[in-house]
Amino acid sequence: MKIGYIQSSPTFGKKAQNFKQIENLLGKSKADLIVLPELFATGYTFISKKEAESLAETTKGETAEFLMRIAEITGAVIVGGFVEEDSNQIYNSSLIVSSSEVLGTYRKLHLYFKEKLWFSPGNKHLKTYQVKEAKVGIMICFDWIFPETARLLAVLGADIIAHPANLVMPFCQKAMIIRCLENSIYAITANRIGEEKRGDSHFHFTGRSQITSCNGDVLSSAPKDKFYIDLVEIDVNQARDKNLNKYNNVLKDRRTEFYSLE
Repeated sequence: MKIGYIQSSPTFGKKAQNFKQIENLLGKSKADLIVLPELFATGYTFISKKEAESLAETTKGETAEFLMRIAEITGAVIVGGFVEEDSNQIYNSSLIVSSSEVLGTYRKLHLYFKEKLWFSPGNKHLKTYQVKEAKVGIMICFDWIFPETARLLAVLGADIIAHPANLVMPFCQKAMIIRCLENSIYAITANRIGEEKRGDSHFHFTGRSQITSCNGDVLSSAPKDKFYIDLVEIDVNQARDKNLNKYNNVLKDRRTEFYSLE
């Protein structure tokens, strides 16, 4: 199975320009699964909830249409971040689409910093999606710091975690080695580059998008400050072997009866 990411640098509020940037980076690439950054279409640094609402869309909006178009061009299922509007609420979400339909959305469970001012916290349970022979789960950016997110996706049977991100702290890429090792799961962390200074917020994004193997190996690592696309071949069957050795299994060895606070 061929999986990959795009590392871009969106211009705030310029959706058409940001779509074109993604198209140019893709070129004639072909794959089975491609992950784009968090909020790739809008940029990240909102200065008011009203501004975030003005850039929000439904799952039938222009971002969904764009992702379906590039899914058709690449032959891939595409995962990418957007501001989702639903029932008078807005969410920091990711779409997962094929060339013919929106397969679903994931709403970020763990909001970071001022995201708590603009977005409602995610209200959907984690789930997996069938992509070719693999089961794919989604988390967004700061979800990485909560090990329960990746663990539950692994328990649900995910072979791959699609992980759109706008990372500003330097820790995630190393942490994903542990997340993948402790769950025997692949992950595609698609980060952005550049900086945004708006209002009283100034973010420098860390780049270094990464594909991490189920044994903790880093299969791809992007530069910290350059546009980048990379695709790698993986064997999803390796993620289904949860044995560390003859005696230890990362899921079966859990002692869940002792994990309660009572």
